[in-house]
This record gives sequence, C-alpha cells and structure tokens, in this order.
Amino acid sequence: MNKVIAIDGPSGAGKSTIARLLAEELGYQYLDTGALYRAVALSLLHTGLNEYATDGEVASALEKTKISFRNGRVFLNQKDVSQEIRSPEASHYASVFSARRAVREFLLDIQRDALHHASLVAEGRDMTTVVFPYASAKFYLDASAEERARRRALELRTKGYDVEEKQMLLDIRERDARDSGRDIAPLRKAEDALCIDSTGLSVEDVFRRILAILREGRP
Repeated sequence: MNKVIAIDGPSGAGKSTIARLLAEELGYQYLDTGALYRAVALSLLHTGLNEYATDGEVASALEKTKISFRNGRVFLNQKDVSQEIRSPEASHYASVFSARRAVREFLLDIQRDALHHASLVAEGRDMTTVVFPYASAKFYLDASAEERARRRALELRTKGYDVEEKQMLLDIRERDARDSGRDIAPLRKAEDALCIDSTGLSVEDVFRRILAILREGRP
C-alpha cells in the first residue's frame, strides 16, 4: 500500500525544496500541489478572470481546463507551463483563487489520485488537514515572515524577476492572512503534525532533521 508524507506551511517556508529532497532520498514521488494551484490560476487569468469573478464564472472556466503532471513538468491544456507558473502574478493569483470552493474541489481528486500510482511526499496548505488527513507522517514547516521574504526575493531574482524585498514581505504577510483566514480549507497546523521552524536553518539542516524523525518512526 502506498504511503504519503504530508507537509504544510506558509509561502516561502521551504516546503517544495524539502519535499523534493525527501522524495528523492526515500524513492517517493514529489507531489507539487502549489504548481497545480498556479496552473489553475494561470488558466483562469487567461480566460480574463480575476479576484472579482463569480463562483459560477470560475466553475464554468474550470470545466474547460485540463491539468496534468508528466516527468516533473506541469501541463495546462497540453501546454508545458512549468516556467510560466513561477511568475509573481501566478503566485499571487494561486492564493487568491485557492479560496474558491470550485478550485479546491477541482484539484482534490487530482491530488488524491496521485497516491494510487506511487508513494508521495505532498506539500501545500491543506495536505495534512484536508487532502491527506490519513498521512503516515505530518509536518508543519514554518519560518519568520522576514526570512521567507528574503528567500522568495532571492529565488525570483535568480529567475530574472526584478523584486524588492520590502514589497515581498508585504506580499508574504498579505498571503499569510488570506491563506489562514479563508473559510475553505484554511492554512493551519494539524493537531498531529510536527512543527519545524526553519528560521536561521539551512536546507540541509531541515532536511536531515525531518529525515531522522522519519527513520526513527516518531510521527
């Protein structure tokens, strides 16, 4: 029977990097749920929708949307959008549209279906609470807003985006409030999830700490 390790946490906490490393080390498949939400956001933006779109308009647009993963690449209606979804705009609207019930219901089965094909390391905002509440191990990865803003700004600059760290901090705090305050599947720590604060820690530090916990069978 396939297993799932679930990791939740706010934007910029390092979930994606840690999840990839764990998946590679354990021979699991990495489920990048953030990429799914970004792809949905990109699709809705392409149809001319924004945060003021009605629930009916969002649901109607999703009926014509097809999203898939192949060999670590993200495809939107058969087009590879793996790079396009990493833009600040896609990131912003992924958080905006993720509050819509139609979007979460659209992606729920896609995420759960992945477990039928392989053991997973899944990261996101509601992996431990909604998508995989039965996960064999649950972690909540956190870091200070300032630390997360610094990391995110550095990441975007290496990809050629001109961003200010102060603006990134404002965006991070706005997204935290939106993700935690939404009515549908808000970001929160599951009661049985182990919290790890990565502020001031290297990627290697966090990775080794979680790997040791998994191998000791503590979760």
